[in-house]
Amino acid sequence: MPNYQTHLDSTFHALADPTRRAVIARLIEGPASVSELAEPFDMALPSLMQHLKVLETGGLIRTQKTGRVRTCRLETARLSEAQDWLSKQKALWETRLDRLDAYLRDMAAKETPDDPQT
Repeated sequence: MPNYQTHLDSTFHALADPTRRAVIARLIEGPASVSELAEPFDMALPSLMQHLKVLETGGLIRTQKTGRVRTCRLETARLSEAQDWLSKQKALWETRLDRLDAYLRDMAAKETPDDPQT
């Protein structure tokens, strides 16, 4: 299994902010200019640009400047890596919780009615 730890750290850091998650949600619909991305937010353009830089550094978006317009596009590879990691963690914890459930059921079945602890 490849070591995605550095990628995952930057991906989760980028996704930790609600503004950046909203930008990602918008870019799922398709590419957008920085001014289009800025419309729903009550913040100065330089502040949004900082968020875009974090997303780009994290490998979640790619930007391209044509003339005076900077367009952002979603890069899905890092999101897929994060999803793979989360899926593996979910499977691991489901297995552990299933074993715990089986153990607790076994313990409960072994208790007798005259057990002083009941």
